[in-house]
Amino acid sequence: MSGKVLTGRFVLDGTEFICLDGGPVFTFNEAISLTVECADQAEIDHYWSNLSASPEHEQCGWLKDRFGVSWQIVPANLGELMTGPAQTGALMRMKKIVMDDLVNAG
Repeated sequence: MSGKVLTGRFVLDGTEFICLDGGPVFTFNEAISLTVECADQAEIDHYWSNLSASPEHEQCGWLKDRFGVSWQIVPANLGELMTGPAQTGALMRMKKIVMDDLVNAG
């Protein structure tokens, strides 16, 4: 175990996180994801372009970063944008969420 980081502490957007290396048995999976609620499309685009590292794992605003961590990059007002079945269908076809496409889906 010499030279390995076993525990860590970091702050992300004002929220403190503690991490622990659980060994080879416990790996990252979709059971946990971090959510970033974005104010506008520019913010969605920023996080998406800086975090996405695995295009085959992108769906409905979810992505995986280069470490295998799952993220949800969503509009802060996603609930307001989802006004009916047309928006749900549009969201299901998206990888990165495009707010205008949700608004115009109806």
